[in-house]
Amino acid sequence: MTPDQRFARRVQVAIALFALLFVYFLAADLWMPITPQAQLTRPVLRIAPRVSGQVQDVAVANNRHVQAGDLLFRLDPEPFRLAVRAAELALEQAAQDNRQLDAAVAAARADQAAARASASELQRETARLGRLVQSQHVSRQLFEQTEAQRQAAQAKLAAATARIRELAAQRGAEGHDNLRLRQARNALEQARLQLQYSEVRAERAGTLSNLQLSPGAFVSAGTPVAALVADEADISADFREKALRYVRLDDTASVVFDALPGHIFDARVSAIDAGVKEGQLDANGDLAAPAISDRWVRDAQRQRLHVELSEALPFPLPSGAKATVQLFPRDSGLADAFGRLQIALISLLHYIY
Repeated sequence: MTPDQRFARRVQVAIALFALLFVYFLAADLWMPITPQAQLTRPVLRIAPRVSGQVQDVAVANNRHVQAGDLLFRLDPEPFRLAVRAAELALEQAAQDNRQLDAAVAAARADQAAARASASELQRETARLGRLVQSQHVSRQLFEQTEAQRQAAQAKLAAATARIRELAAQRGAEGHDNLRLRQARNALEQARLQLQYSEVRAERAGTLSNLQLSPGAFVSAGTPVAALVADEADISADFREKALRYVRLDDTASVVFDALPGHIFDARVSAIDAGVKEGQLDANGDLAAPAISDRWVRDAQRQRLHVELSEALPFPLPSGAKATVQLFPRDSGLADAFGRLQIALISLLHYIY
């Protein structure tokens, strides 16, 4: 075979291999899609006190694992204890004020009874004198004086009645429905709650990270001082839209983490996102802004799905750990075999890079 023939043969073999690989990648993108655009994420909670105060002590060290309810740090509780004591005294004062108002109402009712009796007596006296004036047995001056006394007694009775209504309004309802007592109890509950908030505890199990706190520091309510990385993990993977054509929930998958080369984890598709940010339209009153591009072939849109591992990790991976996800969307032995070969090669390559 001449050199030209050997060269032609090599070109033919290269073209055949290229065509074969091209067909393989087209088929693989549909029947056994794989993506290195995947990562493990964990919920991250910002740890911040709900009340302001001076740090008394820090109960945990940075990057330590904590359980839900574990004490993280404690603020100086003395100001909050004093606030609770003040609220308790205010509640006692409210009860005492109610007792004073009850006594005042009783006194006003006694005044009302006396005024009513006096008004009734003067009413009868005025009527008797009116009859005697007509028969000229008494002077009109005496009648008019008695009539003035009757009107004054009626006014005093009306004032006593108004005073009772005023005191009753100040007193409010009886028992636990009394407004003054409810306000005092509410203030006491708020003071006790703030005392409880002086101890900052973990809301869920996780690892405390980036703790920037030391005893004696003053922290304000709502100011983050640490991050709590929860134990729960979610694995998200971004695929081209075409690759997800046949993917459904609960399809089997395999996952390889960069941090665990050679270890292939079985998984399943747990969720598929409903869209991406580019597909979210804000009703802002502006006109449409069509995308401008001079490219004949645009970049493929990627969609996100989530997979759930069927086995536990040998040790907790950090949030943001990179991974490669292989899907098996079709019930095909040949596609599954090539897919498992793909992910196995990727797992071996992670030993190198």
